[in-house]
Amino acid sequence: MRSLLLPPAVLALALAPAAHAEPTGHLNDTGQTRCLNVAGNALEACSEANTGNASTRPGQDGRFGRDPAAANPTQSGLTRPAGSGGSGGFAFTPLDVSGNAIALSGNPPVPSATPRCIWDRVTNLIWEVKTTSGLQNQAYTYGWGSNNTGSCSGGSGCSSNAYIADVNALTLCGETANDWRLPTLPELLSIVDHDRASGPVIDAAYFPNTMSMLYWSETVYAPSPASAWNVAFGNGGTVATDQSNGGLRVRLVRSGQ
Repeated sequence: MRSLLLPPAVLALALAPAAHAEPTGHLNDTGQTRCLNVAGNALEACSEANTGNASTRPGQDGRFGRDPAAANPTQSGLTRPAGSGGSGGFAFTPLDVSGNAIALSGNPPVPSATPRCIWDRVTNLIWEVKTTSGLQNQAYTYGWGSNNTGSCSGGSGCSSNAYIADVNALTLCGETANDWRLPTLPELLSIVDHDRASGPVIDAAYFPNTMSMLYWSETVYAPSPASAWNVAFGNGGTVATDQSNGGLRVRLVRSGQ
């Protein structure tokens, strides 16, 4: 499904994320802003020739949704909330460790300091940002749920349940931020940027230290409940993996409140 062209309500940056309403129900677009050319061998700017109703490849994703609308706000009326940025139609507000908004700078605007969390202004989800050391190290891997019993600061062998407990104890990005959890599969897919030619397929200015590896979701694989879905941030694909596999990564999420 694609998101609506109408923008979400603009929420005042003066409010901490903990004071915001629950997730909006709005969906991010895919990040795709280009279309397959007539020859079918390269991506290019979308046009009537390559994706119009009379073309050989009509209705391509890059022609519809928030992404092309954000590129032409005068015509579409779609604008991002103040203090948010990101590629395509994404609207990310970077947060510091206390949950305060970090100012943006440059053109296109990017965080002026390394964020510790990202507040998605479309979905109203708040995402963990990985680090290069300590508990949230980008390289650390986890088993799903209660699988694996190693130390979460040891680099591997920790369970996702234990990691969630450790991050909740930090109250990361807010005094009441103790409800961190694994994202569902659709939630994790919502931050994939499919317009990127190589991994990691995410806006690295807002999500630094993302690896082109598999990240767990909380969604169980129905045909084999001993497995769970994960997202490959090398290409944006999905695959189900046995929950005892301790070699996958985790990015936690919480709902805005």
